[in-house]
Amino acid sequence: MLIGVPLETVAGETRVAVTPETAKKLIAMGHTLRVQSGAGVPASATDEAYVAVGAEITDQAGAYACDLVLKVRAPQTGELSLARAGSVLVGMLNPFDAEGLQRLAAAGLTSFALEAAPRTTRAQSMDVLSSQANIAGYKAVIIAADRYQRFFPMLMTAAGTVKAARVVILGVGVAGLQAIATAKRLGAVIEASDVRPSVKEQVESLGAKFIDVPYETQEEREAAEGVGGYARPMPPSWLERQKAEVAKRVALADIVITTALIPGRPAPQLVTEEMVRSMKPGSVIVDLAASQGGNCALTEAGRTVTKHGVTLVGETNLPALVAADASALYARNVLDFLKLILTKEGGLKIDLEDDIVAACRVTQDGQVTRK
Repeated sequence: MLIGVPLETVAGETRVAVTPETAKKLIAMGHTLRVQSGAGVPASATDEAYVAVGAEITDQAGAYACDLVLKVRAPQTGELSLARAGSVLVGMLNPFDAEGLQRLAAAGLTSFALEAAPRTTRAQSMDVLSSQANIAGYKAVIIAADRYQRFFPMLMTAAGTVKAARVVILGVGVAGLQAIATAKRLGAVIEASDVRPSVKEQVESLGAKFIDVPYETQEEREAAEGVGGYARPMPPSWLERQKAEVAKRVALADIVITTALIPGRPAPQLVTEEMVRSMKPGSVIVDLAASQGGNCALTEAGRTVTKHGVTLVGETNLPALVAADASALYARNVLDFLKLILTKEGGLKIDLEDDIVAACRVTQDGQVTRK
C-alpha cells in the first residue's frame, strides 16, 4: 500500500500523523511511505529521521497522490483537490461536521474519523480522544502554573510560609484526571466536580476532594451515568444545585481548569461571569472547552485575556503545544487502527462487521455514511 503523510496546514496544528517510530513499523509491514517534506518538523521529527527508517520525502501533491492518506486534522478545501478519488483518508475528521463530511464524500474519499471509535476495551489502543485529552489535561496545569503569579506547593521558608494553591477542576474525564494528577505533583490542594458519580473514587484516589452534588430524582441519576463513557446533558434542577456548590469553590480557588465536553454539542457553561467576579485577583482559568464555546462565559477562543482581574486561557488545541509526545501517541493510535483495515498482504479490507471500522467510517462511494 502506498501511504502518504501530508504536512498539517490548519493554523497552530503542529502534530503529525506518522512518526519515525510508526513509519518504521509500517515499512516493515511492506508498505511504501511518502512523507511531505517538513511534515514532522513541528513535532521534532526531521525529514532525515524519516529517511533513516526507509520513508520517501515528497511534496504536498505527492503525499496526497497515495492510496491511503494519514492526517491529524481534516484536509482543508484547497487540499482536497489534490486527493485522488477512491483513496482512503484516516484522521481526526470531526464526525459532527456535516459540511466537512460532505466535502470529503464529494471528493470521492473513503474516510475514517478516529474520534468516532466506540469507547470499548478493544478500541482503547486507538482512542485518539483519550490519548490527546491526557496531554491536554497535563498542559492545562503547566500553563496555569506559568500564568499564576504564586507558587503551587506550600513552602516553608525563612521569610515565612507560602500557602499551597487551591485548584478546582470541573469535568473529570481523561483530561480532568490528568489535570488532577499533574496539579497534585506540583503540590496544590485540589477539588474536582463531575456529573458522573462513578468518578468520585478515581478523584479521591489521585488525592483530590470530590465536590458532591446529591441526585434527587431517577432522571438525574440516569443522566449522570452517561452513555458509552460520555456524559449526557443533566436536568436543569441538578445543574442549578451544582452551579451553587461549584460557585462556592470557585470563589476560593486560585486556579480553575474546566474540561467538560459533550460530543457534538456546545460545551456546557459551568463558570458564569459572576463566578469570575468572585475570584481573587491574579487567579487563572484554563478552559479546555474553548473550541466548543467554552465552559466559562468569558472565555475567548484562541486568546488569553484578563477580565475582572482573572486570567482566562482559551487555547483551542492544547495537545499541539506538546507536539512531540502528542504525535507519538496519536501515531500509535493510527497504526493500531490501520491493522483493522490493512491485510497482511498490504491490501485494503473494510470489514463493516467490525464495530470499530463501522463506527469510524464516515464517507464512502461519494456518500456520507455516518448516521
